[in-house]
Amino acid sequence: MHEMGIAQQMVNIALSSIPEDMGDAKVEKMHLRIGKLAAVVEHSLRFCFEIITKDSPLENTELVIEEVPVTAQCKGCGHKWEVEGPVFRCPECDTGEVEMLSGRELEIQSLEVEEN
Repeated sequence: MHEMGIAQQMVNIALSSIPEDMGDAKVEKMHLRIGKLAAVVEHSLRFCFEIITKDSPLENTELVIEEVPVTAQCKGCGHKWEVEGPVFRCPECDTGEVEMLSGRELEIQSLEVEEN
């Protein structure tokens, strides 16, 4: 389950992002962008995050997750589209030479921090 490693990295990034002058600050929300091709199981990530944030400034942090669709662009005709199935072929010219534009993201978009 690589979600535990991802959750640990999220915690490390969040803790290092809290300004030192905020004292006992608490992270209220963490906004994430996760692509459909990132191979992250959302409920597993939430479970792992909950376990490792116990008794920390991130305990009870709400994870707000935006799922990023898979989009591609044809290298031949330039057509852009949202990929729905497992076939990565241009629906306009039927070529297989495509560039992935989105869908692999795994980003912390923002943190909402409250000072205690």
